[in-house]
Amino acid sequence: MQQNNKLISDGYDLVAKKTMESAAMRDLDELISQVSTFDTLVLIRGESGSGKEVVARRIHNASPRAGKAFVPVNCGAIPADLLESELFGHEKGAFTGAIATRQGRFELAEGGTLFLDEIGDMSLPMQVKLLRVLQERCFERVGSNDTKHCNVRILAATHRNLEEMVKEGTFREDLFYRLDVFPIEVPALREHTEDVATLMSLFMERLEAKGMRTPRFSASAMRALKLYGWPGNIRELENLMERLAITHAGKLVSMNDLPKQFRSMGMVEFEVDQEREGQDALMTALLARPCEDDVEVALSVEPSNGKPPLPAEGIDLKSYLQDIEQWFISEALRKEEGVITRAAQLLGLQRTTLAEKMKKLGVL
Repeated sequence: MQQNNKLISDGYDLVAKKTMESAAMRDLDELISQVSTFDTLVLIRGESGSGKEVVARRIHNASPRAGKAFVPVNCGAIPADLLESELFGHEKGAFTGAIATRQGRFELAEGGTLFLDEIGDMSLPMQVKLLRVLQERCFERVGSNDTKHCNVRILAATHRNLEEMVKEGTFREDLFYRLDVFPIEVPALREHTEDVATLMSLFMERLEAKGMRTPRFSASAMRALKLYGWPGNIRELENLMERLAITHAGKLVSMNDLPKQFRSMGMVEFEVDQEREGQDALMTALLARPCEDDVEVALSVEPSNGKPPLPAEGIDLKSYLQDIEQWFISEALRKEEGVITRAAQLLGLQRTTLAEKMKKLGVL
């Protein structure tokens, strides 16, 4: 899990350097920029897998504390009776198993940032002790009376509804308002699916850096990915990219190659063989007249001599031609080993024209 979170973090660090399509992510970037330079407490909210730790890391990396440690703690993953020792440390012999003195996360984060993830899972007794640290900036190790002062910035995150927990009595109201100075809501991926292609590209760059061969995606596959609800958010997208890099290394992924949950988007689906048959039938005409507009060439092909007939229910011509165009671009890139200039020559296009088409069609 830690490795997975690291991949997501690095991916978002790269996203911060690129232009995002969605207004939601641009708004998020603006909030991060506004709060980073201050030591203000930040409460980061969002669904599991949406990138809350990534936001925390970006705040830290853009802050005056960037040269110091960023120390994450998952409050929901540590048993309640061990969390105090994890945060504040303990003295030798403080409890059974304490065979040596140990620093806690507050000491390890001195001068830097402590990220308290899933703070909504923290027990009520531990919430009291955390509140004291936030108010007085001091703590004691377990088994010690020696008070230690700390200079740590606190960032907290949760996927829970803390207001409801306050009403239920499972989260302290005073701690909630202490934490909720500068709230940041991380949007779920389904709320900014226009960024899916950018995130895919970033994750595949990381996979390629690890020596893996990544796939290419047809227009129909990209449409399915953008229409999907992404209940697992960015983490689910990253996992899918790694899975496809294993099963479709260096190959073209069509909609029918995606897991079944991506193919139930209410879209017109073609069997893989039928789709490829139509693409192959148009190949000769398109390559023979590479400088002409794809739409004109495609419409000039007669539905005979093995050419694909018009389905009785009709066809989404724009989407179908996009699939064909993307297929040829992907094939040209494959034949020329990813060199855009040579692929453009093979297709009879200017390099800049091909680059724009690749971006528009999501050819990665």
